This record gives sequence, C-alpha cells and structure tokens, in this order.
Amino acid sequence: MNAITVELPHSLRKKLEELAKKEGFSLEQFMASAASEKLSAMLQIDFLENEARQGSREAFEKFLASVPDVESVHPDDVIK
Repeated sequence: MNAITVELPHSLRKKLEELAKKEGFSLEQFMASAASEKLSAMLQIDFLENEARQGSREAFEKFLASVPDVESVHPDDVIK
C-alpha cells in the first residue's frame, strides 16, 4: 500500500472520523473505501458512456421490435 497526505478542513476530518468510528472502521479504512466507491462510480459512468457511443438508434429499434407484445405471465414481475 502507498501513503498519501491529504489536507482537509478540520470540520470535515472530524465528521469523517465520527462516521468511520460509528461504522467500525479506522479513518484510513474509511477513506480508502470512500475513494474506491467514488472511483467505481466514475468508471461506471465512463463504461456506460462508451457503451452508448457504440450503440445506434437503429439497433435499439430492431431489438425492441423483436420483443413480443404480450401480457406478462407474472404481472407482479413488471413494475408499472
């Protein structure tokens, strides 16, 4: 693992320490988890944008046309 120094406002650090303690983590574990979650969210956006660029309206319409227009066998499985 590598160390990194981050300067934070005192009030932010205090809140982070409180939350970390409440959740049973060290501040370092909490910050690593938070950074990991943020990275994952940003990478997911990049992935979805890339997938969207590769698609086309024509392919989407073709896919939709292939889906049968029938009532669901299990109506509770469909959110209306």
